[in-house]
Amino acid sequence: MRTASLTAASVVIAALAPALLFGQGAERVPPLPPPAPNAPPPSLQAAADPGYAALIATCKTPPAARGGGPGRAGGRGPAPAPGPREYTVTEIPGVIAGGQRWTFVWQEAANNGDGIVGTNDGGLLIAQNDNNRVVKLDKNGKPSIAYGDTHTGGSLSISKKGDVFIVQRGLKSGILQLAPRRRQLANSYQGDPLDCVGGNPNDLSADSKGGVYFTQGGVYYADPRGNITKYGENVTPNGIVLSADEKTLYVTNGPTLAAFEVRPDGSLANQREFARLEGGGNGDGSTIDAAGRIYVTSNPGVQVIGPDGKYLGIIPTPRPVISVAFGGADKKRLYVLARGATSANGEEVANAAQVYAIQMVARGYKGRAK
Repeated sequence: MRTASLTAASVVIAALAPALLFGQGAERVPPLPPPAPNAPPPSLQAAADPGYAALIATCKTPPAARGGGPGRAGGRGPAPAPGPREYTVTEIPGVIAGGQRWTFVWQEAANNGDGIVGTNDGGLLIAQNDNNRVVKLDKNGKPSIAYGDTHTGGSLSISKKGDVFIVQRGLKSGILQLAPRRRQLANSYQGDPLDCVGGNPNDLSADSKGGVYFTQGGVYYADPRGNITKYGENVTPNGIVLSADEKTLYVTNGPTLAAFEVRPDGSLANQREFARLEGGGNGDGSTIDAAGRIYVTSNPGVQVIGPDGKYLGIIPTPRPVISVAFGGADKKRLYVLARGATSANGEEVANAAQVYAIQMVARGYKGRAK
């Protein structure tokens, strides 16, 4: 970890600490803290790097178009974030009680929140694109730096065996294992740098074999040896998550949720439309609960799909949300990563990250964090 980054990060976290209102109502969201003094410049996504054109010139199969600009997914910039909005949570039987309210947990300016995942000790990991690190919130909401030098790291996943992986969105992008040992799992596809696919790796889901499924304008599997294979047709994926038994892979596909059969060797087959997001908007991040339900983030909130593909309802959110995870000691708190915040002078800041939590009836799957 770079000393300069750690020092700046410590300043940011110190500034955040008094703003945390863990356990209080979402209506009491504090203003966004000012940026840390003398903070290093943000880490660059691949297409913004001065060396991008030279690298792409080496591709045997170059990408169709320039991709991977600022924002969560390759080739997609951040959408303008509207201000906080009113919402009413209605009961979804077995999932959430009516009248629940979201609790504000944490926030930070810039593209510094994505790919959240719960930890076994009741904490939450947050990937930070611009800050090039992973922040951990403990069970009381106190932040600390869990991992550094992630090479513009984005979404996170933890396998059943506890292996922690992150997508790298900087130049010479790839899939990095952070724990229990740090190693590069994969960074090339068909003999080219992974950048030659176009865009950036977006979301991922780690299996118990040591491999990782990820999205990057398509659906890919990096096996335990780092060999990458592409799957699927007519799919523009974003969020991706394995079922509890790892026999099904769910992938958001615009206003629908696609599903693939996972074969014993990790390969995919039988692509099909599994469900439609009847609450509106396109799907983004996703997670599962202990009963096999799938939770998908979207502009209006978290949409809930039954294990049979039946649409169960939506949990509206105070802001548009891009990532979701179960957490807490009993895995009965649902966390979301929202985009946007309000500055001290009352202005809306689109390029900011906020975390909220809500009490659930449903329980997250304890066998795997995501």
